[in-house]
Amino acid sequence: MVTVAAAATLLVAALASMFMAWTIGAGSSGSTPFAPAVGANAIPVMRAGFYVGLLGFLGAVLQGANVSQAVGRGLVAGATLSSVAVIVALLTAATLVAIGVFTGYPIATAFTVTGAVVGTGLAMGGAPAWDKYTQIATLWVLVPFVGGFASFATAYGLREIDRDALLVPALAAVVGALVANVKFVLLGPPGIGQSIAATVATALPDLPHALAVGGATVALALAVAAVVRWDVVEHGEAGNRHFLLALGGLVAFSAGGSQVGLAVGPLLPLVGDSVPTTYVLVGGGLGLLVGSWTGAPRMIKALAQDYSSLGPRRSIAALIPSFAIAQAAVFFGVPVSFNEIIVSAIVGGGYAAGSAGGGVSREKMVKTVAAWAGSLAIAFGASYAVFSAVERLA
Repeated sequence: MVTVAAAATLLVAALASMFMAWTIGAGSSGSTPFAPAVGANAIPVMRAGFYVGLLGFLGAVLQGANVSQAVGRGLVAGATLSSVAVIVALLTAATLVAIGVFTGYPIATAFTVTGAVVGTGLAMGGAPAWDKYTQIATLWVLVPFVGGFASFATAYGLREIDRDALLVPALAAVVGALVANVKFVLLGPPGIGQSIAATVATALPDLPHALAVGGATVALALAVAAVVRWDVVEHGEAGNRHFLLALGGLVAFSAGGSQVGLAVGPLLPLVGDSVPTTYVLVGGGLGLLVGSWTGAPRMIKALAQDYSSLGPRRSIAALIPSFAIAQAAVFFGVPVSFNEIIVSAIVGGGYAAGSAGGGVSREKMVKTVAAWAGSLAIAFGASYAVFSAVERLA
């Protein structure tokens, strides 16, 4: 039987989770997906915040389970976070992210939440989950190099070759192939995601599974490329902006799928099987949506203008690797910072134009990297100290 005190503590933990979801929506998942499009004048700031909230909510519900499970159960070995630990971890992380939102610096939510959860978990007597930490650290280190280089190479190619009717549809084909293999919970068995390509393959039982999946991937890639090529040929620069907005939508969806776990993951061990994971994801998705609608414009402006000045082509170059990296993180269930993904891609695309044309702010980048590293250390130390103090007072 659940006592009144236990129910009240769980309610406070849920409210802390919603606060965390709001800060994520106002910060990383709400601001980053459409920031390149806003910087390229393809969409107004307020409209970008509106769309990113809706798409982030859908991504949270349809793709949020993997990262949520990792954050809730995979960061500390030998201990399950208590309600008090969840409250301390989420409030610590949310406070740091909120400071970043109101000061205009994109604090890495994955860094703060990971540091806070690990700090409280170790304070409870848990053991470090070294294998998971290695996996997370590897992705965090690779993100700026892979994303930045891919964005730089793509933007440089678009600038030098300058044949939008050829290169932009080719990039669209890559995006179509990625979309064909993204897993959605609505397509698979209950609780299991399945991709569009795999769904098509199950409808073709006479063909080898790998061949059917490959054929479906190629077909969708070619279809997307054909539509984008028609748009670019018919409408010129407007066609590039349409493709850019579609990419922003895909990145917004991916942001919801990867970031909601940072807010609701710690709740999953508390609710157990009494509340379906989908319901928890819906609650987190609503928090992201409200955060995007109420707080994201400030950070969208910061990312769109303060780091680099990008046109439509360099914005496209920034969003394609961002989408790919985000989906890889969702697939492996690794918490990743969308601020780190987008900022590195924006900077990579900006450098493709040269130091003058790209308008990359080196001072802003140095301060941002320092804020990322500092948020991880501060979240870990503060959550460990606060939880230890609460335990001594209890």
